[in-house]
Amino acid sequence: MNKRHIYNSGIIGNCNYIAHVHKSTNINWLCWPTFEDSFVFGCLLDVDKGGEFNIRLDDKQINSNQYYLENTNILVTEVRGENDGFRVIDFAPRFIQYERYFKPLMLVRIVEPLYGNPAIKVNCNPKANYGKEDFQKARGSNHVQFAAGSENMRLTTDIPISHFFDADKNNFILTEKKYMILSYGSPFEAPLAHTAEDFLNRTKLYWRKWTKKANIPNFYQDHIIRSALVLKLHQYEDTGAIIASSTTSLPESPGSGRNWDYRFSWVRDSFYVLTALSNIGKFDELEEFSKFITGITQSDAGRLQPLYGILGRKVLTEQTLDYLEGYKGNKPVRIGNQAYEHIQNDVYGQAMIALLPLYTDFRFPQDERKEAKGWLKYILDKISMTIDEKDAGIWEFRNLANHHAYSNLFQWAGAAAALKIAKLNEYEDIAQQATELMEKAADYIEQCYDPERQVYRNSNEGENLDASTLQLILMNYLDPTSDRAKKHLEALEAELKGKNGLFYRYLHRDDFGKPQSTFLVCAFWYVEALACVGRLEEAQETFERLLEYGNGLKLFSEDIHDEDGSQWGNFPQAYSHVGLMNAAYRIATKLDKPIFLS
Repeated sequence: MNKRHIYNSGIIGNCNYIAHVHKSTNINWLCWPTFEDSFVFGCLLDVDKGGEFNIRLDDKQINSNQYYLENTNILVTEVRGENDGFRVIDFAPRFIQYERYFKPLMLVRIVEPLYGNPAIKVNCNPKANYGKEDFQKARGSNHVQFAAGSENMRLTTDIPISHFFDADKNNFILTEKKYMILSYGSPFEAPLAHTAEDFLNRTKLYWRKWTKKANIPNFYQDHIIRSALVLKLHQYEDTGAIIASSTTSLPESPGSGRNWDYRFSWVRDSFYVLTALSNIGKFDELEEFSKFITGITQSDAGRLQPLYGILGRKVLTEQTLDYLEGYKGNKPVRIGNQAYEHIQNDVYGQAMIALLPLYTDFRFPQDERKEAKGWLKYILDKISMTIDEKDAGIWEFRNLANHHAYSNLFQWAGAAAALKIAKLNEYEDIAQQATELMEKAADYIEQCYDPERQVYRNSNEGENLDASTLQLILMNYLDPTSDRAKKHLEALEAELKGKNGLFYRYLHRDDFGKPQSTFLVCAFWYVEALACVGRLEEAQETFERLLEYGNGLKLFSEDIHDEDGSQWGNFPQAYSHVGLMNAAYRIATKLDKPIFLS
């Protein structure tokens, strides 16, 4: 792994936005005012047209490192030269104020000297309309005003304002802490240093309290905590929507053309995220998402889409921005995602299971539970309407349609969840409908079974195998102790397992050719499957090897190249962090040993 490609960035956020901070201190990705709007800093996709917000050291032999303040989403970048060094603390304010969450479109940067007399240059040059336009820069008494059409940002600082108009020629000596607060829309009008320090302390306390109140199993807790903090940032709190990633068009492998916009809310991904957070006792996120999905279903009498915009937008027209160079020259850059048009029939079951705790977990008081029967009827009718259809499947094949085992599995599981709720509430008609749908979904799944190879194919046509069928074991459709489950796992291993526990989604050709990289969440599914069938020692060993594929901040990408362990795909990827958390939870449950034993 000596030459592996990794994303040398961390993220900060407050459930209103996510910013990427590179080890160089540059804000190399930030979309404002929402996740799915244009970047204001986007050099991740184009060094020239993406703008910048960086702090450079005028010294030799520069190196840098990053770390989070423990159990927070506050990021520290230390830049060290031969004679001078400085530290940057970056965070997005988040805390409770006036009985609600304070989460402004505000990025706070605190810069302080580490040693020597660091001479630094600060450049802040945002871009508008995906790099097509510059913000016009105007000088204020203690701020820089940026304007582009109806968009306005303000950088309030105690660094000399003239520096921001001639930073390339002039540096200044950093002798004490300096503060920069970049705000969108509303100007920052408060004491600068005092407010920044106050916001820092209150944000630090918020994240540490959030972490402390999580039920983290005693198995690689540091990784679970970081993954949980990452997932929390991916929920857009205003609506409850959960995005797959904050980035677009980071390629699944170099030159592959598999560059997608993941800044939207997939029903499927949300199910996995909510499962991971529920496992550690975090239910607020589930309640928020229930409002999002309920709003969509009430306003849309048709079929559920695989994904929606974070404000519930249904049409996510895909476009390519040919004028942007792409990440390391990898085109195309895409915004929008054509998958919104796909038929993916697993979504109904996943929506049902995601919201199951609202109806069955007694920590939710009866008077807080949503009206169950109408929701059950809606989901079961949709499953009934679509169960005989072919679809694009979990991997969103653009020109292929089949009866996919994975889709039928979640129809089966969704009907099983509905049956559980129906029994609790004595809805006999619902229970009958759910039972019939479970049986029909199971019939379709069994059509995918290959008795000669003793494995479930990805669909009832062809011979292709697919890592998504690991879920047959994880969802308990197959009894994990049965020979059928063990043989199925062995057959998938023989074809799809890569190096060091990595796992391919599939190896057959699709619309873009044969995959070159492994999909990290599949490797964590594999770990779970190993634990389920009783191969617990292998599960632990494989899990530990997979941890090596994070960057120095324990952040994981979507894809990992099998040959050199490089990170590729959108980053950080909610799916991958979900996989880590669920695999750790599964192993910890199986271990079931006292906390004083190592």
